[in-house]
Amino acid sequence: MKTPEHCESLAQVREQIDRIDAQIVQLLAERGGYVLAAARFKANPAEVRAPQRVEQVIARVRALAAAHGAMPDVVERIYRALIEAFTDAEQRHWSQR
Repeated sequence: MKTPEHCESLAQVREQIDRIDAQIVQLLAERGGYVLAAARFKANPAEVRAPQRVEQVIARVRALAAAHGAMPDVVERIYRALIEAFTDAEQRHWSQR
């Protein structure tokens, strides 16, 4: 693993991005499993959308982004899209129960 500062070519940068993408996808799969598990604890599909919980998650990941030197605005945009996609998946899963 090379740090961004130690990459000597675009190919090395891309290799590291691909490595990170593989980790992100693995974590998204794990997160998705928990999202579908959450559906078991909700009494009806209206409980799937939880705006207050969304804002809690956004605040938490923005703080994590700042603490880790990431861009909080970018992290927020990614998480809002992520949450929307997972919420849609959870609603589909809930309705198929």
